[in-house]
Amino acid sequence: MKIAVPTDGDKGLEENVSEHFGRSNTYTIVDDETGEVNVVENTSEHMGGSGMPPELLAGEGVDVLLCRGLGRRAIQMFSDRNIQVFCGAQGTVSDALSQWKDDRLEPATEASACAQHAFRSHHHHDGESRQHHEGGHGHHSEGGCVKK
Repeated sequence: MKIAVPTDGDKGLEENVSEHFGRSNTYTIVDDETGEVNVVENTSEHMGGSGMPPELLAGEGVDVLLCRGLGRRAIQMFSDRNIQVFCGAQGTVSDALSQWKDDRLEPATEASACAQHAFRSHHHHDGESRQHHEGGHGHHSEGGCVKK
């Protein structure tokens, strides 16, 4: 199974989980069967390329995404590609994998608590609106939805 985590660099398992899913510089992909770690550049339209992150990760054969949080539109796009999404990942990629294996991350569905992070207090960048945030492009400094 291939597990992707949005990151901002190329330190592999020691790279921090990106605060912003769609605008992360890289995605660290871990094959939990072989242990292989691959860092791919985010070439989506958010970063001046084409396509959307769900398309990019589906093309890499990703089965699971671990992230801090994301909006309803992105959740739906991953669901359409049969990629499971879990919210609340914090720390490094290694930490996020442990959180997922220990069942401490929240499965993302349109109705899940993970979508409710849009209603928490946070600030927007360059005029981002709440509607823009719910479209999957918000800033997730609070860490998404961690099971307690």
